[in-house]
Amino acid sequence: MSAAAALPQPGCADAPVLRERGQREVFCGLTGIVWLHRKIQDAFFLVVGSRTCAHLLQSAAGVMIFAEPRFATAIIDERDLAGLADCNAELDRVVTRLLERRPDIRMLFLVGSCPSEVIKLDLSRAAQRLSQRFLPQVRVLNYSGSGIETTFTQGEDACLASLVPEMPAEPGAARSLLVVGALAEVVEDQFLRIFAALGVGPVRFLPSRRAAELPAVGPGTRYLLAQPFLNDTARALEARGATRIAAPFPLGVEGTTAWLTAAAEVWGASPARIEEATGAAAARAGAALARIRQRLEGKSIFFFPDSQLEIPLARFLSRELGMRLTEVGTPYLHRQHLAEELALLPAETMLSEGQHVDRQLDRCRALRPDLTVCGLGLANPLEAEGLTTKWSIELVFTPIQGYDQAADLAELFARPLLRHAKLAV
Repeated sequence: MSAAAALPQPGCADAPVLRERGQREVFCGLTGIVWLHRKIQDAFFLVVGSRTCAHLLQSAAGVMIFAEPRFATAIIDERDLAGLADCNAELDRVVTRLLERRPDIRMLFLVGSCPSEVIKLDLSRAAQRLSQRFLPQVRVLNYSGSGIETTFTQGEDACLASLVPEMPAEPGAARSLLVVGALAEVVEDQFLRIFAALGVGPVRFLPSRRAAELPAVGPGTRYLLAQPFLNDTARALEARGATRIAAPFPLGVEGTTAWLTAAAEVWGASPARIEEATGAAAARAGAALARIRQRLEGKSIFFFPDSQLEIPLARFLSRELGMRLTEVGTPYLHRQHLAEELALLPAETMLSEGQHVDRQLDRCRALRPDLTVCGLGLANPLEAEGLTTKWSIELVFTPIQGYDQAADLAELFARPLLRHAKLAV
């Protein structure tokens, strides 16, 4: 019996979902550059946008004045928007100057901050033109990070989806495991050790650490999603012949074990081997979580829709830390990718998709949860009203996947409550 089949049913699999449309409070997809530029070590992200975009990136990344990060903004001003300048010629000039200054760049992403109709520049064609000019030294790709079209984690999805057509074909019917989603290197290394102990391999990661190390893909590729917000990337991989391994996401002991087990069973690992490879790490993580559970058990939590991590996080907090879910909001609910997670949520969980921020604020104020997970734009006003908040963006910047990070993930939710208790008069 597979790990997926062993999960309790139905949980929230068939639960009604409150679908809302209205004013949203989210970061735009450009924010993904902040973690992606650290992950792909010889890539550069050139945002084609406004001064506002440049300020956002610099503020979100905390870039110091003397730092030389691997992202920048080609600023579009009024002259460009009015059609008085040749935007393609200007972009070619900026890219040429950038590559002359930074000869270490092997992959250049042109990232649109607004739809093409707004910036009056077709970045897809520009990327093709520039790639022909600078190959084989530099591959030029493009994707949209527009806040009009995306939530902030969808920037990663768009970036990875742009890489899929560049991935080499897996020869023949060779079988491999592809782990999809940006993970901290320490987390990758931990997973590689466990997969080796399980007899699973070869194991590759998307994105890879170097532009030249793009993994191969083909009919023999089985892939595991490490992040729940990679819908476009998943579709692109399946168009190349890859097959998804259905599993919960690797958050907490339960999620990590089920995620690893799903891959191990595809490779034919026995239950005894799975226990031998995962048992010690799971036990250590469980002991660490038990200490933190004392601070979180029985506390209520409310999720505003922001990162698309909300449902896996809710499962972890409810089942492993005993928190009470008041509402779990998510920007988009992909039932196929989240089926195993939904099956593990309490049947009475209130689920919402999309956002009408005023209505959701009213529900949050009425419920007065012990902890509210939301974006930066809502956190300070809610704190001023006496609600304790947790920034959702920190959950994307921080390594939270796997056994060794389970206690760190729990602490991210325990700290705001501890801070609130210390500040109480």
